[in-house]
Amino acid sequence: METQNSRRDFLTKSSLAGLSALSLSVPSFASGHSKAVLHADNGPKLIVPAAQGLKITGTFLDEISHDIPHQNWGEKEWDQDFAHMKAIGIDTVILIRSGYRKFITYPSVYLLKKHNCYMPSVDLVDMYLRLADKYGMKFYFGLYDSGKYWDTGDLSWEVEDNKYVIDEVWKNYGSKYKSFGGWYISGEISRKTKGAIGAFYAMGKQCKEVSGGLPTFISPWIDGKKAVDAAGGNLTKENAVSVQEHEKDWGEIFDGIHDVVDACAFQDGHIDYDELDAFFSVNKKLADKYKMQCWTNAETFDRDMPIRFLPIKFDKLRMKLEAAKRAGFDKGITFEFSHFMSPQSSYLQAGHLYNRYREYFEI
Repeated sequence: METQNSRRDFLTKSSLAGLSALSLSVPSFASGHSKAVLHADNGPKLIVPAAQGLKITGTFLDEISHDIPHQNWGEKEWDQDFAHMKAIGIDTVILIRSGYRKFITYPSVYLLKKHNCYMPSVDLVDMYLRLADKYGMKFYFGLYDSGKYWDTGDLSWEVEDNKYVIDEVWKNYGSKYKSFGGWYISGEISRKTKGAIGAFYAMGKQCKEVSGGLPTFISPWIDGKKAVDAAGGNLTKENAVSVQEHEKDWGEIFDGIHDVVDACAFQDGHIDYDELDAFFSVNKKLADKYKMQCWTNAETFDRDMPIRFLPIKFDKLRMKLEAAKRAGFDKGITFEFSHFMSPQSSYLQAGHLYNRYREYFEI
């Protein structure tokens, strides 16, 4: 009996000690971004030079979730995500679009009436602006996408709707929040998009006029070998654009919009990793010529897999950020932190990417 009691006491003490150690090792997310950072794993030492890439300092906010599963976060979860962003140096958040077809992010009187849009349960624009104020970030408002351009190839539909959306949003939010820092012209175009110059010029001009000159930017895609239909089964295509064609086509577009578009962040996932330097050098050359900021949209999802879409392998992201640094880009943003890089993402591997990023940049 004495032996059994001794053994029971030993097991009890061991269990309590284990629980105590576990409670010390689990990070607290109760309050403040200082406690929101996950400690990086004690993995193998890097065999490549650290911190040679362009840091990610901006992210899109994909709340409409057109082709990526919704995470159903409330303000508590979003507040925590802003803390995770802040911890790695993100200072800019960009609403990818304020609405897509009938789903919208704020109670737009115009869109509810014009397109019979669905009333959102929460005013997400107001929430994002309050969180941006709290964490000292700039917020860029992404324009509305009616879906009609995708159906018809005609961008004039988007210009017409956004005439009202731009005025409405600036009146209701722009002068109210100090974090309202600019505009994202949300149409995703490539080199041969019909009417792109006129449409982007009109929307950029109105954004700047109504807000007293706040900056605008675009994030188009390069018509490379991986520019395929996301809903299709192919990963690559044959008729990819050459570097020379890319330079010619985008030179024409920049020439027509540079007066009202301040920055261009090409999506970096449509070309292969050994093509990055060639295309990036052209992007920087064009931006410098037209006195625009050259950003990169470093996609943190993987286009090389048949499953659309999962967090990217860290080395792929590293190579893209290193190429952007070599080209002398001005800013790195990503699509997008909350799904593909956040420690609280529904994708477990996103938190691991966050840790690998922190190790590489020695954060």
